[in-house]
Amino acid sequence: MTKKIFRSTVAVGLAVLLASLVIIMGALYTYFGHVQEQQLRDELSIAAAAMESGDGEAYLSKLHSDNYRITWLRADGTVLYDTKADAAAMENHAQREEVRQALANGTGESSRYSATLLEKTLYYARRLPDGTVLRLSASRVTMGVLLLSMFPAILAVIAVALILSGILAGRVSRRITRPLNTLDLEHPLENDAYEELSPLLRRLEHQRRQIDDQLRSLRRRSEEFEQITASMTEGLVLVDNGGTILSMNPAACAVFHTDAACVGQPLLTVERGSAVSHALHDAMDTGHGETRMERDGREYQFDMTRIQADGEVVGAVLLTFDVTEQAYAERNRREFTANVSHELKTPLQGIIGSAELLENGMVRPDDVPRFVGHIRGEAQRLVTLINDILRLSELDEGGSLPTEPVELLSLCADTVKSLESAAQQRQITMTVTGEAVTVSGVRRLLTETVFNLCDNAIKYNKDGGSVAVTVGRDGPDAVVTVADTGIGIPPEHQGRVFERFYRADVARAQGGAGLGLAVVASLATAQNIEVEASLEGDELFLTLDFPATP
Repeated sequence: MTKKIFRSTVAVGLAVLLASLVIIMGALYTYFGHVQEQQLRDELSIAAAAMESGDGEAYLSKLHSDNYRITWLRADGTVLYDTKADAAAMENHAQREEVRQALANGTGESSRYSATLLEKTLYYARRLPDGTVLRLSASRVTMGVLLLSMFPAILAVIAVALILSGILAGRVSRRITRPLNTLDLEHPLENDAYEELSPLLRRLEHQRRQIDDQLRSLRRRSEEFEQITASMTEGLVLVDNGGTILSMNPAACAVFHTDAACVGQPLLTVERGSAVSHALHDAMDTGHGETRMERDGREYQFDMTRIQADGEVVGAVLLTFDVTEQAYAERNRREFTANVSHELKTPLQGIIGSAELLENGMVRPDDVPRFVGHIRGEAQRLVTLINDILRLSELDEGGSLPTEPVELLSLCADTVKSLESAAQQRQITMTVTGEAVTVSGVRRLLTETVFNLCDNAIKYNKDGGSVAVTVGRDGPDAVVTVADTGIGIPPEHQGRVFERFYRADVARAQGGAGLGLAVVASLATAQNIEVEASLEGDELFLTLDFPATP
């Protein structure tokens, strides 16, 4: 802006100077032209008076001037005398305008231009009493000649004017722009600037307030977005249409093993796996892409969705979900379904096979009771299996149950007493020892837990063996241990004995569906009890660790 003002000021000064020169020279040229004309008239009058009082030719011969030319003519136009040329050699001047006017009116004047000499000649004539005509002429330069003669001076004036105009224009332009350059745009209304800028400054103030409001709103939304995404357990990644990361929350950083510095980098530099790259391309092309990957022992699902604005693809959003538990539950469901189908088929096939033999009369009369007993036993096994499955389903449903103080030593003693007949059939000795310990729990579930442990110890024990139930404390925690001298569990299988339908080879030979300890584990989980199995020598220890009672 300073340069523009500078150039405009210099241009205006130069234009004013040139216009002034033209006007002044025109006025001076006109003024001095009038003065010269008046002088010519006056001098012609003097010369005419002198001619009338004496010898004309003698008088004229005494006049010598470089500026004027005097010509004396007869009435017929013949030149009698001329101060610049030989009269005899000059042509007749009767047709000259000033001569004709003088002969007709007494005086006459005219002017003629010389294209070759670039000058103007003024002619003034006067008729004398004797009928002759006296003419006085003088040369007057034209405006063009005057300009050419004054050109160096004009150039000098223009140069000086340009220098002065440049200096003054520079100062003026800086003085004009200084208030503009020092405007405080953060506080427009506090500026001491030109009054003409007041509407602009008020508009700037209004726009500044609008921008501040918008910035505060954007900052608030950005902070809310960051807080929301930071608290998300799911990973969230925003990328533009070129695959460059725009935002990544902490959960996603943990999944991709990176930090907030990855913003601005291509997603492929953070995740080099082809699966995510293909899912991103699918999302950009079709609108949605997904894949699953395993990271650090966890399974994650990656869902990508295309983002569009005004019909154009502007980016994509990537959500990561930890589906480890879901995948584990899905696998367990499939395994559970397959195991239930298998376990249900086994007794049903035995029942169907025995029933078909009886129906077709292929069983001898004395073997009928044995086949009927087999059918009843398999049916009872099927009922037990279904009850265990229903019990597990009931435990899986969860839900809060009323608790009460339960004394474990007496509970274990009552449970062992209820199993005496089953133990006596195999000559198994059962004992309950320890100290009275009270815990807070659901009596029915605690009784069922201890019952299943003891029943399992009897079922997989050897004839004449023993089952020892011990109640005590381990620090602040209450502990119930059921030890038996049965077939035991190999160390490599001890970590899986509480899985549903899992049976070690030694247990598989004893029958059963593999749900006994699974029910115990579910009961323990429902009551926040830790259960573990260990083998010491020939004895298997199944321990219940109750949390300390507050």
